[in-house]
Amino acid sequence: MLRHLLWAGVGIIVVLPIVGGLMAIKLFQFEAMEAAGAQQQMPPEPVNVIAVREASWQPSIAAVGSVVAVQGTLIRTEAEGMVRDIVFKAGARVKTGEPLVRLDVEVEQAQLREAQAAAALTRLSFGRGQQLRKSQSISQGELDTLEANMKQADAQVDFFRALIDKKTLRAPFAGRLGIRQISLGQFLDKGSPVVSLQSLDPVYVEFSLPQQRLGELTEGLQVTASSDAYPGQTFAGRVTAFNPEIDPVTRSVRVQATLANADGRLRPGMFVTVAMLAARLETVLLIPLTAVQHGPYGDTVFVVEEGESEQDGTPLVVRQQPVRLGARRGDFVVVTEGVAAGEQLVSTGVFKLRPGMVVVIDNSLAPEFKLDPWPDNS
Repeated sequence: MLRHLLWAGVGIIVVLPIVGGLMAIKLFQFEAMEAAGAQQQMPPEPVNVIAVREASWQPSIAAVGSVVAVQGTLIRTEAEGMVRDIVFKAGARVKTGEPLVRLDVEVEQAQLREAQAAAALTRLSFGRGQQLRKSQSISQGELDTLEANMKQADAQVDFFRALIDKKTLRAPFAGRLGIRQISLGQFLDKGSPVVSLQSLDPVYVEFSLPQQRLGELTEGLQVTASSDAYPGQTFAGRVTAFNPEIDPVTRSVRVQATLANADGRLRPGMFVTVAMLAARLETVLLIPLTAVQHGPYGDTVFVVEEGESEQDGTPLVVRQQPVRLGARRGDFVVVTEGVAAGEQLVSTGVFKLRPGMVVVIDNSLAPEFKLDPWPDNS
């Protein structure tokens, strides 16, 4: 037993110096690696840079409005009768004067023939009366009576012709039809609804502005409208009219804009969001939307400025700067607080930056920012 303990002690005495030497070597290696890492520097990050731009900006006035047809009506019958023929299709486009519905006119045609025969007889009687008057066989009063009878008979003919014409319903203007509300063989009273007809190109957009905006209103101002039915799309037009009076209840003025609508996407009654450019200019600071980093504590940008270095040369570093944003237009947004004109900002790729990072400016692949971008495929 004593012998075993002796050999174990000898083994420990031999192993301890070896283990200690290995640990010392590893510690020295770790310290050397740490010192080398501290002396290494990350290469500068290439970034696109743009200067804060000062520009004259036409401010936009926001409002909500409704689409109204330039011409729109619910077509109704002007005379009673049985539906004999329906010559339109629901939802179709029609031209001015195109027939839509024909009512039965057999009785009216018979009455017209009777009136025409009576009118022919009165014309013959008036002609004979003129000959008799020349020979003084009748008095002037009798001739006047014959003339009046002839005119009355002609008026009766015109009446039945007009009645027959009213029993053919025609489109009063060009537009798109709605859902038909009648059927073949149905008897319609005078004023019965037949179909809706709306003119869809152009259309009106009507909206209200508070009376404080009255001084900024003028015809021809540019207007854009957007609807949740077409996300990301806008429709352009101009102010064409506004009421001369102020609503005494709401203290607002009613404005009307006319918008092109060749494809018929805007429909009467549709709710839209309106942006009207005011008739004045103001000086603002503009930056690209892509230069803004949105965060839970607000919006920020990265300002490029000179940093400090113990080596030769002055590096460029980025500083994260909180900003307050205003209206947006095209690729730009107004900055109301946080930056000054001429300051250099990182315009793209801000998500990969952190405060104090060393950067190098490389605008070789920088995108072109526009106030009124227009995609090639639009």
